[in-house]
Amino acid sequence: MDNRSIRKLESELWESADLLRAGSKLTSNQYCMPVLGLIFLRYAYSRFKLVEAEILSNRPSRGGRVLPVESSDFAAKSALFLPKEAQYDYLVNLPENIAAAGLLSRDGQPMNSRGEVVNNAMALVEEQSEQLAGVLPKDYTIFSDELLSELLRIFNNSAMDDVGGDVIGRIYEYFLNKFAKNIASDDGVFFTPKSLVKMIVNILEPKSGVLLDPACGSGGMFVQTGDFVNNAGMSANTAMTFYGQEKVEYNAQLCLMNMAVHGLTGVIKSGDEANTFYHDAHNLAGCCDYVMANPPFNVDKVKSESCESAGRLPFGLPGVNKSKEVGNANYLWISYFYAYLNETGRAGFVMASSATDSQGRDRDIRQKLVETGHVDVMVSVGNNFFYTKSLPCSLWFFDKGKDVERLDKVLFIDARNYYTVVDRTLNEWTDWQLKNLNAIVWLYRGEHVHYEMLIDNYRHHMENATLELKESDLISVIRALQESVCWSEMTEIDRIPTLQLLHSVNFSLTNIHEQFRVNDRGQIVALEDLKHGIRNLEKAATSALMFIQKGHFFSFYSYKDKELLPALRENSSEATKRKIMSIVIKNKCQGAIEVIDSLIAIQREYFWLTEKFGINGEYRDIPGLCKIAYTTKEAQGNDKSGVSIEEKGWSLTPGAYVGVAPVEDDGVDFKQRMAEIRAELLSLQAQSNELMETISRNLEGLGL
Repeated sequence: MDNRSIRKLESELWESADLLRAGSKLTSNQYCMPVLGLIFLRYAYSRFKLVEAEILSNRPSRGGRVLPVESSDFAAKSALFLPKEAQYDYLVNLPENIAAAGLLSRDGQPMNSRGEVVNNAMALVEEQSEQLAGVLPKDYTIFSDELLSELLRIFNNSAMDDVGGDVIGRIYEYFLNKFAKNIASDDGVFFTPKSLVKMIVNILEPKSGVLLDPACGSGGMFVQTGDFVNNAGMSANTAMTFYGQEKVEYNAQLCLMNMAVHGLTGVIKSGDEANTFYHDAHNLAGCCDYVMANPPFNVDKVKSESCESAGRLPFGLPGVNKSKEVGNANYLWISYFYAYLNETGRAGFVMASSATDSQGRDRDIRQKLVETGHVDVMVSVGNNFFYTKSLPCSLWFFDKGKDVERLDKVLFIDARNYYTVVDRTLNEWTDWQLKNLNAIVWLYRGEHVHYEMLIDNYRHHMENATLELKESDLISVIRALQESVCWSEMTEIDRIPTLQLLHSVNFSLTNIHEQFRVNDRGQIVALEDLKHGIRNLEKAATSALMFIQKGHFFSFYSYKDKELLPALRENSSEATKRKIMSIVIKNKCQGAIEVIDSLIAIQREYFWLTEKFGINGEYRDIPGLCKIAYTTKEAQGNDKSGVSIEEKGWSLTPGAYVGVAPVEDDGVDFKQRMAEIRAELLSLQAQSNELMETISRNLEGLGL
């Protein structure tokens, strides 16, 4: 299943499920966990059926009968064994009258509602996994039997069985994302936006070892790390050991389900013992290869004496008030993240922007931190990257294993003006933007091979997109439409421009693969023109259909889309046939436009990167974007072009180093343009005065 199909499936499932919620009296908070639980159960069933088929394919037999599968067979393949009563198809096909069916729970108690049966299924699944014990939702009796039956049906979609493509994992994250916009825990959002998580994982480049997230929320850091390691050709569960702490038990449940849906195992502790301010719940200080987190920002009233007793403060306590409380816990988190690392460990985390240059004890801690040489990369992130907060933030990266060349240097990236708008309240980095930001770090680290691979990846995707356009179904539609228009009852004055438009779009699509030039910025203009032409074609085709004679409907659609032929034969109404063809033409046009939009987006990001760092990739400071700074004046030495963090008062704010990007000359003479604007304003004022006088005279004439 391709990405476009998955996005469509995600959207359709969400709309269906949310429509049911809107029709009930349930809030998003009540609805969230049970729905995610059903998606988890659907995943477990897909995985169960897949593994069962593998087991049975080589299963020995006795007396002509294949030996039944057992739970131990599934454990050997890292899959959950599901008793019959916990299998999704069993739940989907439950009888309408549960009370009359005589169903018994695992404890032998009669079950009288569909909610009780699903609760029982969740309990049976928990018995199969120590990690899931007490985690899965078991409050399905809040649903009516009708609502629950419909929800089960919605997720009983065969497209979700594409386990190899991690479709259900994508859908789980999509729903989690959607719910996160409506549900904020007391400590902020429980879901860190994927683009921020991906940025952290990409820069840390986890390979193997211990990963700790001491504020793990719904487990996004674990899931993205798992994807990163698996995509590198390794097994995440074998290469990595995942540990998490999460004070809010609700969030910890989401985390464990999220990990299970993605096939990951880990140790997650929750509740009071998982309050990272006061507890190192896994005893991992100095032991972690990687630390990743999005902790709650600006927490106050943290008991300083309890923090000191818990340790992990290599640079001392932040400022403490008269009540013996830490007034702002940001530097507690920063200290903990550093303290958890082993001698070569790396950390990446989200932090409030204010922490990069806060004063007092924070400044002292920051100075000591910078002097270690282990601060590696600092990234400023713009507004609206979170679902429930609009404030900007920063990404911090530590590396205790930095090579000697970088030990006294820090890379600053100001990405506040580099993002994609999702909607009015949300921004994100696309995958290509993430790769571009990551490329800056690669060049800073001297990892040129990665940069070269990225350039090859760009070219590969652009070539594939042009090939997809060349082989588009739209070309067949155009050719069939050309023939139909020639035989239509259109007048010459309408037929000729329609045929010219069809020919123009057909020529562009047919030759785009051969004529496309990766390094030619003019291609973007050509693609925009092609997109405009396809939109015009869609309108022209709809008009042309009105003039196609009845005898040409079959020839028009005999080329492809065989599934539409029965509909065309069975419906004698020409209006119906025209409507069917109009819908398909629209779909083909929209499909081609989506590919063109994707190609334009890719090429724009390609130019964003290569115009700054070249095709071969050589790091250089880019005003307004990135700058390498020395840690101290001593480290700066005789480099007059450089700048030290010590000189900047130990600030770690990227904007203080990268400066401002030069403003491009738009070719407009400022004085001349201002004179034109002033003249236009005076003219408008004169017209306004004249209009007011006319209105006054008219009112006087009316005796008002």
